[in-house]
Amino acid sequence: MKAMILAAGRGERMRPLTDHLPKPLLEVGGKPLIVWHIERLVATGVTDLVINHAHLGDRLVAALGDGAAYGASIRWSVEPPGALETAGGIAHARPLLGAQAFIVINGDIWCDVDVVALQRAAGTLQADGTLAHLLLVPNPPHHPDGDFALIDGYVGETGGPKLTFSGVAAYHPSLFAALDPDAPAKLAPLLRAAMRERRVTGALHTGHWFDVGTPQRLAEVDTLARSISAH
Repeated sequence: MKAMILAAGRGERMRPLTDHLPKPLLEVGGKPLIVWHIERLVATGVTDLVINHAHLGDRLVAALGDGAAYGASIRWSVEPPGALETAGGIAHARPLLGAQAFIVINGDIWCDVDVVALQRAAGTLQADGTLAHLLLVPNPPHHPDGDFALIDGYVGETGGPKLTFSGVAAYHPSLFAALDPDAPAKLAPLLRAAMRERRVTGALHTGHWFDVGTPQRLAEVDTLARSISAH
């Protein structure tokens, strides 16, 4: 199974740290955020990786190369300046991702998600059936209202308490088939349309998860990651 790590964002809230370094290369616990993802994926047998980039993308390529140092095979999806947003970036990378369901992880989060369970969920996705499986998390302080409801294994816009989308999911490529691969596109409208047809499943992740969106949260996660590594 293939996985895509989203690494094309500008990281405006992280400036000035991201003026000279793409956000996924910011370090927590002694290594870049994106390396935590690569190592977790490789440890569960997901070694065929696609990473998109735009802002300071050459730094990412220089740091990670072809992935061999991590036991992975990395292929790069280059986006134009300004990037293509989440759905647009995935659509742009579809030729590299192939015809089967794949995993997608935001490059600017830090988490301990169960990749094996996510692979199992990805295996249930079909072009004429369920198109996406999302991992949701309890709402963090900076996003108290959440995004979607999780009811009986399905994700929807209403019907229960809202949880926050973690930025970790599995998708069937047909979800993105109608998109222009060279145009920006947001993910939420695609997901909401599929939710209305009950074609989005989900699960609650109760372990570690942080949206490393500000220098303060970066420092908090760095402290936690170091304490975990010490054990």
